[in-house]
Amino acid sequence: MKSVDDLIKKAIELKKRGLKTGEIADELNVSRETALWLISKTREGDVISPPDIHISWNAISSHSYRTRLLAKLLTDMLLETVTEDIDCVVGIAVSGIPLATMVAEELDCELAVFHPKKVKWEPDETNVFGSFSENFASVSGKNCIIVDDVISTGSTVKDLIGHITSSGGRVLATGVIVDKKGLTDIDGIPVKAMLSIIRL
Repeated sequence: MKSVDDLIKKAIELKKRGLKTGEIADELNVSRETALWLISKTREGDVISPPDIHISWNAISSHSYRTRLLAKLLTDMLLETVTEDIDCVVGIAVSGIPLATMVAEELDCELAVFHPKKVKWEPDETNVFGSFSENFASVSGKNCIIVDDVISTGSTVKDLIGHITSSGGRVLATGVIVDKKGLTDIDGIPVKAMLSIIRL
């Protein structure tokens, strides 16, 4: 997508297809607040736009070979930070799963999948929680790394760290392609990003 108008059209199209605001945020790699703004914007000047940056990596993600190369790079970066054995890679649904799957293969370890509360979120809902998929590995008693495509605010990773810890697992590091916040850690857990965006 080349412009804000393209993002607005795509957000409205996704909403018409039945996606929730959080799912739209995930599809467009923007924060939930930005997704809400995009689907409610009707004309220029109605609402002040949220301070966010759209990240499009579909030139890579639409090709398994290119995604595999990213997984190799991200694995190398994570191994630079993590000195302990890694038992499980936790992929964040939806966009983080392909990359996490390939990182887990590189590390020859298990794969867990987390469905964050952001994909279930609507502006009027208050009791929304993230959850692990029962179809993948458990994190209980395991050393885990978290893999996703983009960190927008850090809240999903922070939430996942809490879920892994309360499930009896231990988080060693987080790896992403793009970190929009320029974070070095979340709750003391190192963040390794291929690209970091820092606002001046």
